[in-house]
Amino acid sequence: MSPEAFVRYTSLLIVMYIVALNLVYLALTVVAFGGLRKYVARLKSLDIQDLLYSAGTIPMAILVPAYNEEATIVASVRSFLTLNYPDYEVVIVNDGSNDATLQSLVDAFDLAPADRLPTSTVATAVVRAVYHGSTHPNLWVIDKENGGKADALNVGLNYSRSPVFCALDADTILESEALLRVVRPFLEDTTTIAAGGIIRIANGCRIDGGVVEEIMVPAKTLPRLQVVEYLRAFLAARVGWDAVGGTLIISGAFGAFRRSLVAEIGGYSPETVGEDMELVVRLHRHCRERQIPYRVAFLADPVAWTEAPESLTVLGSQRERWQRGLAQVLMKHRDMILRPKYGTPGMVSMPYFVLFELMGPLMEILGYATIALAAMLGIISPIYLLAFVILGISFGTLLSLSALALEELSFRRYRRGGDLVRLFFISILDGIGFRQLVSYWRVKGMVRALRTRRATRWDAIPRKGFGDPASGPSARSAGAGSAPADRRVAASR
Repeated sequence: MSPEAFVRYTSLLIVMYIVALNLVYLALTVVAFGGLRKYVARLKSLDIQDLLYSAGTIPMAILVPAYNEEATIVASVRSFLTLNYPDYEVVIVNDGSNDATLQSLVDAFDLAPADRLPTSTVATAVVRAVYHGSTHPNLWVIDKENGGKADALNVGLNYSRSPVFCALDADTILESEALLRVVRPFLEDTTTIAAGGIIRIANGCRIDGGVVEEIMVPAKTLPRLQVVEYLRAFLAARVGWDAVGGTLIISGAFGAFRRSLVAEIGGYSPETVGEDMELVVRLHRHCRERQIPYRVAFLADPVAWTEAPESLTVLGSQRERWQRGLAQVLMKHRDMILRPKYGTPGMVSMPYFVLFELMGPLMEILGYATIALAAMLGIISPIYLLAFVILGISFGTLLSLSALALEELSFRRYRRGGDLVRLFFISILDGIGFRQLVSYWRVKGMVRALRTRRATRWDAIPRKGFGDPASGPSARSAGAGSAPADRRVAASR
């Protein structure tokens, strides 16, 4: 085969792949439209007071790993302590922070050393002290040596005492009814082992006392782009996967789990930076191999608000880490792929993540490079090149606009006059440069995953905090946690 023929056929195959990729995304979105319509109709028949009464039978624990979260931790904990739930505890795990995270908590909530025995024995780094206070008897703070996010979550798992725990990021603010809503699958179906809620962007919102008082679209372009991404990730992809029973990801920023089962399988794994996805995949595996009836659910109405990166450097690091986590999880559980014993997760979800979420960014970058090379060599016409670019941008724009339509037809959180217009125009810009940049970051993450199989340290992500009620985040900064994801955005969160 001549070089010209090779380039021509390669270009054609990549175009076909990218078309298939976007058609799969579109199919998920179509499924999500039907699923979300039914879901919203059912929500209208629910009474939150009935949920409040029913939820009293299931105590919950909120587990919050924290590393250098001085900027956001106090506001987040205040929001956790005002939740509308009859019986819950808040367990903050300080993972050897080298800023004032621990001292901020001690000062803000009048904490003192206390005794508390662990209730499970998942192996972790050394626990240095336990803190408790009389003003908030349901708040506990565990101080431990640094061991990474998964290790911190396992300490929280060991020291919590409720049958269901909710894992949250330290830069997260929950809405007051979020726990009531996320516990609903556990109340309705005793086989439920995990449930996840939706993550929304807090940048630009007016926040006071750990409560989102007014929802607004971010003023800056980069967080605004992420608003559309998150709508696409959660309202389209997550709802779509839930409808077919193929949920593999429950965001580490907001997910509820049956505590006894998670402890039984050894807690969170420190062998991947995608510890949240890895736990869900391992739960699928455990239940399928032992023929245990189970359900993993996604719900679109429990809301957690998180701070999105506002610089390209920080965003790039975050997306690279998400893709690295995806690659690590898929490599670790590769023997589940295309195995009928693992049902929809093994036969449908995992092949999709390998073919389209892991390989998609690489194929997209190769596609642009190959098509450009073919055009320069005169193998294809400039019109063909232009058609390829327009097709790629059009598909991306269609998916983003579909996510906005899902938001508008369901929850309509953005009610200010020009917000929907701003999100409409940012959806168009998403496919022109930004999506390609995200693909580049994800390719870097995949390459790094091949070189680095294990990572326990926290990645440094600056935080501005929730201190300024006028504009959302304040001017302070701190260290890292992690953030949400679908693999249309990225794959491990």
